[in-house]
Amino acid sequence: MDAMASTRYQQLLLWLGSLDINGPLQLEGLTRASSDASFRQYYRLKHADTTLIVMDAPPSTENNEAFIDITQRLADQGLNVPQILAQNLDLGFLVLSDLGDLNYYHALHQGLDNDTVQSLYRQALFSLVRLQQADTQGLPLYNAPKMLEELGLFETWYVNQHCQTEFTPTEQAQLEQCFAVLVADNTQAAQVLVHRDYHSPNLMLPQDASLQPGIIDYQDAVLGPITYDLASLVMDARYSWDEAQQLDWAIRYWEAAKAAQLPVNTNFADFHRAYEWMSVQRNLRILGVFARLALRDHKPQYLDHIPRVAAYIRQVVSRYEALFPIRKLFDRLESRTTVLGVTL
Repeated sequence: MDAMASTRYQQLLLWLGSLDINGPLQLEGLTRASSDASFRQYYRLKHADTTLIVMDAPPSTENNEAFIDITQRLADQGLNVPQILAQNLDLGFLVLSDLGDLNYYHALHQGLDNDTVQSLYRQALFSLVRLQQADTQGLPLYNAPKMLEELGLFETWYVNQHCQTEFTPTEQAQLEQCFAVLVADNTQAAQVLVHRDYHSPNLMLPQDASLQPGIIDYQDAVLGPITYDLASLVMDARYSWDEAQQLDWAIRYWEAAKAAQLPVNTNFADFHRAYEWMSVQRNLRILGVFARLALRDHKPQYLDHIPRVAAYIRQVVSRYEALFPIRKLFDRLESRTTVLGVTL
């Protein structure tokens, strides 16, 4: 632990020691729970007959006000989100109720049977429909400028840095047109609260008879396309689902969304195309983000997921003529990275 981290950890201990949450906290039971792609750190603390989660989120880098705000919006929808038990926004420390230590991602890798998988994901789809009915007033906009900015991450970090190549002038022109078509289509979708990373690492296994997944890591929620979070779930950047399974869950979501009177396309074929195009936008961004995390932030484990994300993109762009320029680019990148020995 470096000097700055050590100082911050001591601040955390002092603050926790000042709290009384149905009694003083016993800090000798504080252990590291996890960290994520941001600067947040999580600890688990045994307390009385339960456990608590301590979130260390430096205010210089993390928007803790947004976390608190979105927590309330989702709780108002009856969703299973952490309860905020104590907070110090000046320091960036929060104490939360514990939603458990097993998320969907880890459970999948432990070998769940198919019936359990289907039950878990159907509940996740129902929770998504409720999430999309949450209050959206004042949320940041996920609009065309933001989408185009994110596509720049794909070029800079994935194509230029990771694949060590550049667009040719022809590719540049074709891809700019292709990206403009994608963005125009995605911004035409109905607007709802978008979690942004509604996928297996951020869904915790149910802890009670409600079977609702615990939902975490939603502080970056925006007002954006209704197609976004479904694309996150069924084309999970951390876990591979075949097309038949993607389609099954997409149909179940669409039926539930219609029943809840959410503004999805009335024709499933139109909705299916729309959410697939949204998935291309999202997954191009993810390639850029994962490459940046590996190269700039020295987190090479994110490279393990790049082939999966690229495969999801290929799956979609191979069947829509308007997206063929992306397919052609990936064909060239595959040849290029094979020579360089880089993971595509």
